[in-house]
Amino acid sequence: MNKNEKFVITINRELGSGGRTVGEKLAEKLGVSFYDKAVIMGLEEKYHLTVDEIEKMRNKKHHWWSDFKLVTGIGEGLVSSNRLISETGKEPDVLTTETMFKAESEILEDIANVESCVIAGRSGFYVFRNHPNHLRVMIQASLPFRIKRLVRKKGITEEEARKIIEKVDKMRENYVKKFTGTTRYDTRNYDIVISADGKTEDQIVDQILLYIEQ
Repeated sequence: MNKNEKFVITINRELGSGGRTVGEKLAEKLGVSFYDKAVIMGLEEKYHLTVDEIEKMRNKKHHWWSDFKLVTGIGEGLVSSNRLISETGKEPDVLTTETMFKAESEILEDIANVESCVIAGRSGFYVFRNHPNHLRVMIQASLPFRIKRLVRKKGITEEEARKIIEKVDKMRENYVKKFTGTTRYDTRNYDIVISADGKTEDQIVDQILLYIEQ
């Protein structure tokens, strides 16, 4: 990946690995915007970005995202999903239809046509599989590490954390299989796979930046 040209970095991650935080920190280091599930689905809900509406905007102007950013103020530097969650009143559900997946993919593609960015989740590794300047990252961690991190961040018991991880792992894997025909655990889908065990988010960010430089 050449960071001196327009690029997209996609981060797939296991819940509790710190991958989303890594994505935010990486975007900040690179001076680009960060997008994740909550942002994309929040945009759909708040601004009614259906497939039909996106197609209308595309027909009016190829790079509609540039104008959309100016009007809404979205995408200025680091985009916070918490901002859209507070505006829509809830964190978007992970359940996605074929139509929603198409809308999300088109939003992501149009964003990447306009600006360099870091994207967490949403099967970005697949959406941008033909992008000429794309870095695909997977961040994993052992189950004890993931449980411990969720217990600390959410203030829940280890058993509750374990159940949440099992549920989210199953939903994310089903999502990837349904819309991409592959598994998120196939390392051939990524350029770099990192274990979070024994590392801070900042150390992982530095590892990714070193990979980019090399």
